[in-house]
Amino acid sequence: MADKMNDMAADLYTLVDEEGVEQTFEMIDVMEVDDERYYALVPYYEDPTKELEADTELVILKSEYDENDEEILASIDNDEEYERIGNMFLARLNEMYDDE
Repeated sequence: MADKMNDMAADLYTLVDEEGVEQTFEMIDVMEVDDERYYALVPYYEDPTKELEADTELVILKSEYDENDEEILASIDNDEEYERIGNMFLARLNEMYDDE
């Protein structure tokens, strides 16, 4: 049981938005496309009932590196890129959950 909890914790990311507000997200998928890494995340709630009540949407972020060569997750500013990658994630997620 402890190993399962550790595995779950490895998929949580606390992100800070432009206004300095922190929110925790759960990574549900990651993929590399054209030498770029993209993450699909959903908001994480410790209370499962809040998760059921929330209007959860998929958040797609792109891996970039800052001046210290540390990986950061950034918004995708290009609408075409965002739509293309988002559709790829949706297809993968639909396929994963259809198999279950």
